[in-house]
Parts: sequence; structure tokens; C-alpha cells
Amino acid sequence: MSTINLAVNGQSVSGEVEPRTLLVEFLREQLRLTGTHVGCDTSQCGACVVMIDGKSVKSCTMLAVMADGAEVTTIEGLANGAELHPMQQAFMDNHGLQCGFCTPGMVMSALDIVNRHGNEPDDAIVRRELSGNICRCTGYQNIVKAIRAGAQAMGE
Repeated sequence: MSTINLAVNGQSVSGEVEPRTLLVEFLREQLRLTGTHVGCDTSQCGACVVMIDGKSVKSCTMLAVMADGAEVTTIEGLANGAELHPMQQAFMDNHGLQCGFCTPGMVMSALDIVNRHGNEPDDAIVRRELSGNICRCTGYQNIVKAIRAGAQAMGE
């Protein structure tokens, strides 16, 4: 077993993990942060995306020990109490979700898009950047619309 120390959603946490424990397992099973989903276990669907030191990472392909000392943000860390993060609000306002299973990963990926491309990404950038996120319920039109609206709201 290895001891890891990291900040998750602004809180210092530590835990004992086996060297083979995936970050998504640590978040879901030890910290009970179940907003990060396991969809495929092969890094194809993006349901497990979290932010590590401000960059999006698929947590199903990262060992928990690799996050030792890092700042991790999950979907649970975005809202400010009852007030949703602008990107979360944009997904709701623009019907960017249906069943909601992929939504946490989509939102976290959207934040990375804004971090790297600014507050006015065009449709082509958003669609290209979402190539690692799969939604099985809907077309991507409203997801793209939500990300663009969220990006704009984040810039205000």
C-alpha cells in the first residue's frame, strides 16, 4: 500500500491505495465522489474526466499514486453551494444533457476547452476537442451550444 496526499476540490485528503488503484476508483470508492463516472475503462468515452492541476485527465487511465501532491477538481467541486458553475448552468439552460451519465466528463472537458481556447471557441474547435467524449443519448448540437454559452458566461 502507498499513502497519497492531494487536494481534491480544495480540501486536503490522504489515503492508502494499492499501486494499481486507478484515480477514478480512489475518487469514487474512497472519497465517495461518484460524479466521476466509469463508462468504458479504456479511455474512450470521457465520462471519467477530472481536472488535475488545471488540465483535463481521463481518471480511468491514471493511477491514484500519480496524483500524489496534485490539485484534483471533480464535478462536485465546481458549484458554489447551490449556485452552479457557469458551465454547469449553461448545460442546463441549453439542454446539453439527457440521461446525464456523460455530463460530468463533458463539463470538465468543456472547462479545459475554455482554459486552452478562451471564451469564444467556435463550433469546429468544440467538436474537435470533444472527440474523446461520447454521448450515447443525443446529438452533440446542444452540447456544443452549451459549451459555447458556458465559455461566454465564464468570460463575463
